[in-house]
Amino acid sequence: GADCLSLSLPCREKSGCAAAPALNLGDLDLTTDEFILDEVDIHIQANLEDDLVKEALRTGVDLRQYSKQVETELQRIEQASIKDYIKESQNIASLHNQITACDSILERMEGMLSSFQSDLSSISSEIQTLQQQSVSMNLRLKNRQAVRSQLSQLVDELVVPSTMISPVTEQEFLEQLHELNSKINYAKELSFRETLACSDIQDIVDRLKIKAVSKIREFILQKIYSFRKPMTNYQIPQNTLLKYRFFYQFLLANERTVAKEIRDEYVDTMSKIYFSYFKSYSSRLLKVQYEDVADKDDLMGVEDTPSLKSRNTIFTLGQRGAVLSPAELEGPILIPHTAQRGDSRYPYETLFRSQHYALLDNGCREFLFLSDFFMVAGNSALDLFNSIMGKTLSMFLKNLSTYLSDCYDSIAVFLCIHIILRFRAITVKRNIPALDKYWEAVLELLWPRFELILEMNIQSIRNTDPQKLGVLDTRPHYITRRYAEFSSAVVSINQTFPNERTNALLGQLQVEVENFVLKMAAEFPSRRDQLIFLINNYDMMLGVLMERAADDSKEVEGFQQLLLARTQEFIEEILSPPFGGMIAFVKESEALMEKGQLDKLRNDEARITQLVRGFSSSWKQSVEALSQDVMRSFTNFKNGTSIIQGALTQLIQYYHGFHKVLSQPTFRSLAVRSELINLHHLMVEVKKHKPNF
Repeated sequence: GADCLSLSLPCREKSGCAAAPALNLGDLDLTTDEFILDEVDIHIQANLEDDLVKEALRTGVDLRQYSKQVETELQRIEQASIKDYIKESQNIASLHNQITACDSILERMEGMLSSFQSDLSSISSEIQTLQQQSVSMNLRLKNRQAVRSQLSQLVDELVVPSTMISPVTEQEFLEQLHELNSKINYAKELSFRETLACSDIQDIVDRLKIKAVSKIREFILQKIYSFRKPMTNYQIPQNTLLKYRFFYQFLLANERTVAKEIRDEYVDTMSKIYFSYFKSYSSRLLKVQYEDVADKDDLMGVEDTPSLKSRNTIFTLGQRGAVLSPAELEGPILIPHTAQRGDSRYPYETLFRSQHYALLDNGCREFLFLSDFFMVAGNSALDLFNSIMGKTLSMFLKNLSTYLSDCYDSIAVFLCIHIILRFRAITVKRNIPALDKYWEAVLELLWPRFELILEMNIQSIRNTDPQKLGVLDTRPHYITRRYAEFSSAVVSINQTFPNERTNALLGQLQVEVENFVLKMAAEFPSRRDQLIFLINNYDMMLGVLMERAADDSKEVEGFQQLLLARTQEFIEEILSPPFGGMIAFVKESEALMEKGQLDKLRNDEARITQLVRGFSSSWKQSVEALSQDVMRSFTNFKNGTSIIQGALTQLIQYYHGFHKVLSQPTFRSLAVRSELINLHHLMVEVKKHKPNF
């Protein structure tokens, strides 16, 4: 640089001394026309902005001198730098060697990295290949596992152990039978798919099936035959077969002929067993029935003969209604030989209840067994049940029809009707329709007979001749007592299952009894005795009815009205002898007062005086005699007391009316008015005469 600088100066000097060749300055040529002065100004202005130029212009530095100083300084610095380079030459050489070595190392590293990059590319390709192989292997594994599962099931189902069928009595047999059934069904399923392995085991499975069918047939038939052994509790233990239900299911699926044979054998055996058991049971029950039973002459309207008195339960419910209580209705059945040993006797409805509860119990159990064991439902189950129980049910209906043809015990028949109604409700609650038709058939026998007996009793009362019923008595008649007992019994029983036909017949019976009572009362010569007879009979019938029937029943309401009317008439009748004159005067006066014609009695002073003094002197004795007479006339003390109280109340009302009449202006001047008994005093005195019953 220094050399160049030193060389440049002489050149510039030479150029200044000698004529220089013409130079092509281009854009720098200030003499050219193209030079734009505006741009020169811009450059000058920009240079003037420089800080160094500003400083030089400010201090007035000589540029040439300054240029020389700069050159001198540059030369000095250049020489100093050369010395420094020479001084550090060894270090520079060492640095050069190091750089060369580093460059060699970097070159090797570059080669290694290039090789590594190439290896990575190869590894990535291998990883992708391995991934594809893994997916492929996983798919093959799943396919093989699926095939293995199916093949394993196939092998398990097709393999038949040599000890598959064991003795039937062992529990293991049932388990192996299930397994054999599964293999048979599986083999059938595979045969449709034409699986070749099926043919390998088909023969073995068929032989095992035949062996199992043979064992099951023999076992179930033996069980069925065992039912024929005599039993004392009249319950067939067919439920012991239920735990072998699958045996029949196996036969039904694999050997329908044998299944039908077993079913037919069961039906035949059980039909005979039920018929034999119930025939024997029914005949033995009849041996413990009451010997005295009603006959066609034992009707409500016939004379009270000694033979009828011994059969007093014909019209009376008594304890017979207990047969309808839940405890007795579903209680244990009667055991005939036990009853015979104890010399016990029972009414027909008790035997009927026991017989039909045994039927209900066995029938429900049999229907449930058939539905479960033989796997039938609906009409099929009903048909199977009827094929077993039909003969027994027909026998029951025949026996009942025979009994009813000669039965005149209406209470027994009505109780039997309600026993059947309750048993029918029980079977409905248990959802067992097997006996529905039988219940209806029994009711179709019982209802007409009950209605016939009731109509016979109605007719017997209608045809009654009072002249032939013995000595007349004002006490309650035995025919009305029979009616009251019978009507209350039927009404109380009928409340649970109301029947309009029964209510209609009871209404007819009530009308006939009312007519009978009136007909009997007409036999008494005096009206007083007639009323006593009517009141005693109405009161007795009402009392009996209210013990059993509801207070709002038609019968109770009807007799209450009749009793009230006749009682009021009787009170008038017994007040008439001692107080008839006063009563007649009061009624006559009240009638005239309403018309405003009371003055017509102005001249009856003697009559009024006699009435006032006669009442005052004799009323106490008359009331006492009246009370005693009433108490002697009525069998029911409570009713007699009520009549006495009614009579005394009526007497006070009449005397009050007597006071009221005499207080009118027409009679105010009568001196005898002062002899009238004070009404309050009379009431106090009358209370002393009321009986304390």
